[in-house]
Amino acid sequence: MNILALETSCDETSAAIVRDGRHILANVIASQIDIHQKYGGVVPEVASRQHILYITPVLKETLETANLSWAEIDAVAVTNGPGLAGALLVGVNVGKAIAFARQKPLIGVNHLESHIYSNWLIPPQTGDKAHPAPQFPLICLVVSGGHTEIVLISGHGHYKLLGKTQDDAAGEAFDKVARLLGLGYPGGPLVEQAAQSGDPTRFPFTRSWLRGTYDFSFSGLKTAVLRKVEEYRPAPPKPAPFSGGNQQDKPIKQTPLALNGDLPVADIAASFQQAAVETLATKTVAAAEAHGAKAIIIAGGVAANKALRAALSEQAAHLAKPISISFPPPILCTDNGAMVAAAAYFKFRYAKEAIAELSLDIRPQWELT
Repeated sequence: MNILALETSCDETSAAIVRDGRHILANVIASQIDIHQKYGGVVPEVASRQHILYITPVLKETLETANLSWAEIDAVAVTNGPGLAGALLVGVNVGKAIAFARQKPLIGVNHLESHIYSNWLIPPQTGDKAHPAPQFPLICLVVSGGHTEIVLISGHGHYKLLGKTQDDAAGEAFDKVARLLGLGYPGGPLVEQAAQSGDPTRFPFTRSWLRGTYDFSFSGLKTAVLRKVEEYRPAPPKPAPFSGGNQQDKPIKQTPLALNGDLPVADIAASFQQAAVETLATKTVAAAEAHGAKAIIIAGGVAANKALRAALSEQAAHLAKPISISFPPPILCTDNGAMVAAAAYFKFRYAKEAIAELSLDIRPQWELT
């Protein structure tokens, strides 16, 4: 079964064709990072307009790469939430138009669910035996710019939320710390890059464990980084003495809040990253052990972080009962159409309500469970 899928939930315009939920025939991604970098983050209105410009050439390239005709497409899938409303509208309306014009089944997919199913996709140049499907029951750590959740998955479409962030998502914290350190956008890869040459033990940032739960909190960690950065800011100028009411005060020259050259960017980045990934890994592995999971998978943009992958592998290696760990290739951690197609296939196969009407609407605040 060949499924054509569209992903436009944020700032990547992507289309893909996946066979039987696992084999990627084409996965085309048009990123808007260069456009949004100058704003320090994604501007929703700009993202929506770029999706309109990109979607047609992306679709054309997808069909050409897969070397398929419209007659060989069995269904159309589209992300209809959660995400930016204007961005979602572009993908959903194009998906509905294709389904109507080509008389194909239409499948609406939850964006978080599609990230999970990136773990079922088989990387190019590998076979089924080299990349077996994850075994249930399993624990998935969904970790991205907007979401941080631990989910118990007992079967296709059967999810139980065990814990989630109570404030900032992990990816959001990475972005904000990158901004504090003057690294730029997107923050995750830049913080990881800076941390490679840093000492992760120099600043023992407090971990927020929220004992007795699988929940997370990164607001305090972000604030701790802010306080540390402020220690390296130049002191503000002292105000001039009062000159009396008969004379016009001269304006006080303001010193910009620029960072001193002595700011240990690499050490702060490494210490922050260590605190964040240690919390993520510890709670995920604990949840897997407590619920008898056969596997741990991770999904979302932060899943590409090498330190997080290493921390999960190291902690799982010390368990009395072995638990397999699998990670999607980095290209499949960010938003892409292939993961939408994979999720749609298994939804089509196992859920009676998989086929959507042409009245399918966007769900910007759609929760996974």
